[in-house]
Amino acid sequence: MLLAGCATGINQAPVEDRSGSRPSPGGQTTAPAAALPGPPAASAAALEAQARANAELANKPGFYQVKPGDTLIRIGLEQGQNWRDVARWNNIDNPNIIEVGQVLRVAPPAPEGAGAVARPVAQGGRVEARPLDAKTPPGTPTPGPDAASPPATAGSATPAATTPVPPAATPAPPPPPAPPAASRELDDDITWGWPAAGTLAAPFEEGRNKGMAIVGKAGDPVFAAADGRVVYAGSGLRGYGNLIIVKHNNTYLTAYAHNQVLLVKEDQAVRRGQRIAEMGSTDAERVQLHFEIRRQGKPIDPVRLLPPR
Repeated sequence: MLLAGCATGINQAPVEDRSGSRPSPGGQTTAPAAALPGPPAASAAALEAQARANAELANKPGFYQVKPGDTLIRIGLEQGQNWRDVARWNNIDNPNIIEVGQVLRVAPPAPEGAGAVARPVAQGGRVEARPLDAKTPPGTPTPGPDAASPPATAGSATPAATTPVPPAATPAPPPPPAPPAASRELDDDITWGWPAAGTLAAPFEEGRNKGMAIVGKAGDPVFAAADGRVVYAGSGLRGYGNLIIVKHNNTYLTAYAHNQVLLVKEDQAVRRGQRIAEMGSTDAERVQLHFEIRRQGKPIDPVRLLPPR
């Protein structure tokens, strides 16, 4: 017992570990954690190539490159689209987060396979995808009766001479879609009405005033200028105050800004002459209604479409 007691009191010399390990809080020695490889830094050439690809895509119809100060609401207004559709077309979960330089689709994606029909051809021939409105140029040879023959059935005798069997008739392609011009003509067939009864104080001016200002008293009624559906109702667009945007068809939008009170909500159908807001001065120096008509996102002079007073 005395020997055991003396053995416990002996101070042992510390052991120096030169392997790079470190003691754990419990006194045990642990090996250093292996360094995980980080993602490779993007090279300047790769970034430049991506920027070129974005710029190239942004120049194509139906696409838009985000600029400083843009929001989805503003982009939707400028492109003549519902901002919720823009978010859906680009798989954007948080509409408040878009990046400068990002390229967004701002037109509905074409249905998969639209515009071409695959025509069945005889075995050994080439498959051709042809637009719906394409016509066969004169003088183009057509497959002869020997282009294909029906397979022989098992157990049937092969005659010395057979009469050529013409190939099965190619199914007629569906009729081509109506030209876009016809759709635009239907979109232009709108019955318009004045959005407020006040005095026209500031007319539309190309490049300076995107709409017109109608002055009045706080609380004066603001009316829908035509039948449509509300695609935005709120105050998220700087400079417009309490704003309502109504989409009338695939061509026209109207905007009603600086309202005191909004009487409709998003996705609500409205009729021409329906009271949708009360005139106010939010984000403005006086009580007024700033009214815009946009054709495919481009502001136009409302007086050209509104009936004479």
